[in-house]
Formats: sequence, structure tokens, C-alpha cells
Amino acid sequence: MVTILSFDCIGMLYPTLLEIRKSISEKIPIADFDPAHIVMASTHTHSGPDVVGIWGPDQMTSGVNPDYLKEIVLLSTEAIVSAWKNRQPAKAIYAQTSFGEDWVYNIADSLNLDRSLTVLQFLDKNDQSIATLNNFACHPTIMDGVSSEVSADYVSAMYSCLDDRLGGVNFFLQGAIGGWIQPEYEPKTFESVEKRGRDLGMAILNALNNPKDLNSNGIQFKSRVFYLPVSNENFKLLSDMGVIDRPMTDSVKTEVAWFSIGNAQFVTHPGETTPDHSLESKKMMKVQGPKFVIGLGMDALGYILTPKFYQPNPEVRHSEYLTGMSVDQEAGKFLMDQIISLATGD
Repeated sequence: MVTILSFDCIGMLYPTLLEIRKSISEKIPIADFDPAHIVMASTHTHSGPDVVGIWGPDQMTSGVNPDYLKEIVLLSTEAIVSAWKNRQPAKAIYAQTSFGEDWVYNIADSLNLDRSLTVLQFLDKNDQSIATLNNFACHPTIMDGVSSEVSADYVSAMYSCLDDRLGGVNFFLQGAIGGWIQPEYEPKTFESVEKRGRDLGMAILNALNNPKDLNSNGIQFKSRVFYLPVSNENFKLLSDMGVIDRPMTDSVKTEVAWFSIGNAQFVTHPGETTPDHSLESKKMMKVQGPKFVIGLGMDALGYILTPKFYQPNPEVRHSEYLTGMSVDQEAGKFLMDQIISLATGD
């Protein structure tokens, strides 16, 4: 069994996942459900509470509300326990298409994009939707910097569209948005948020008009805890001051998961990886079926980039900012080494 949590926030950190797992271990016997099989992801909306720490009232003060994080752990636990108690047989269908050609751009490296939109839907015995999840890469930041309203951005309109037409639970798995996948040239209005989210919802519905069946319902799950290198002194300093509430020395503890549901395969990336990392990960998924790359999966360790961002006088735009928000220039290699190992069984 596997549980996938998706949060409409800028990026849940790994220690919160560990708290959720600990809480579940006290509610469901491990013989029935291994809490290590809880996968966490964030949509990366910028219009939500600070769950990282670096957006506080000043640079020396964390912006995290501890009570808010406790509430997240509590509500997550309740949701998982409820799902566990109400589990039922299901069949799964999937669909794949592309999306966002007219509004989603890589503003750092214009030709480097993964526009795939992948959909997986679970149906009950009456062919009614239990849950539908989709995977697409784009910052939910249409309203970034222009509104103080709490919002999931365009993802919220996608929820509404699918809730009205499909029912069940509908949620979004962010893709690889690093390097820098944005809703560029969009009017910063809620009308634009509504339009782009509804467009995404309709693309999902249209794709599901011609679905394929999964070839089995078996679940396989592998994960690995490892340490990413940290050379960015700003991250270390923020950790030392408690602004980011986790140990960050010359490395930071995180996790990656590689799992499958039938012939649907998934991998998590613990930050904002580039389309190169997404496409490389999908090449390792050898079965014929839907492929999901979950960005900000299990963790939110800033930008995880390729070597070209660190070259002298790099050709990619915004590299100074992006590398400044990266823990280490070797983080991408370390991550992909772990994914290769999980994919090949080494």
C-alpha cells in the first residue's frame, strides 16, 4: 500500500513528513501499513503560509507558525486513517497528453521543457471516480507578488473544474519546475488564474475520453534516505539560526522514492529539479505506461540544477539567482545517482 499526500504550499520539508509517519505509526499497526510508504509532495504555490522559514518578518526570524505545522500533521494523519478505514477495490485508467504550449515557458532555458500531462484515475465498481491525480510542471505563481490572498493559484481552478465534472478526490502533483518553469506573460489577475486552471482541468477531462487500462494492480515501493551535499553557506547559516528548523551542515538528510502502481511508475525529486532531470528519470522507467516525476517530493531543498547553470558566464538566464537558491552544484548528480540505483536495483 502507498499513500500520496499533496499540499498546496510552497514546499513541505522532510522533517514534517517524518512527523506524519510517526503519527501514523501510532494509529495504524505497521503490519497493516508501513508508514515509510507515505509519499509527500507540494504544489509550490507562493500564495500560502511559510512552511520553510525564510519568509519571516526579517532575515533573522523564521516565518513558520509551529501550530500550523502541527495542524498539518494532525489533518494529514486523520486523512490517512480515514482513507485506510474506507479503502475499497478499484480499477485504474490513465491518459497522457501535452499542455501549456501557449503560457508555460522555461524562462532560463527556453528550449528545455517537459510539457507532458499525465493522468491516473481510480474508479469504483460502478465506474465512479474515487480519485484522480495528474502530473504537470509549472510554477503556480500567476498571482505571485501582487496579492496577499491565500490561494493554490491556477491549481485551485483545476480542482473546481474536476470536482464539478468527476467527483471524488482530485489533486495535483507538481513536476520538475526548476530552471525556471513559469506561467510567463500571464496577466496577474484571478481571471487568469481561473482560466489557466480551468484549461488544465479540461485538458485532463479530454485526455480521459480515451483512457488506457493499467495492466495490473500490484504495488511496488522502494525508497532511500541519503545525504545531499551542502556548500551554500546561506543555507547553513539559516539552519544555525533556526530560521530553517533542520540540521544543515556539509550535507542534509533527505529521501527519494521510486514506486509503481501496476504499470504506472513514479519517482520523487526533493526540490525544484530541471526538465533534464525529469526526462532522464522517465528514460529509466522501462515499462509502457504513465510516468510521474513528482517535484518537491518528500522535501523542498530549493533548486536542484545541472552543471551548465554553474559555468562561468552561463548561457542560461537567471543562473545567479537559481544557483543562489541551490544547496550545492553537485546536488543534481547525487540525486540522480540515487534514482539510478533504485531504478536498477543496485
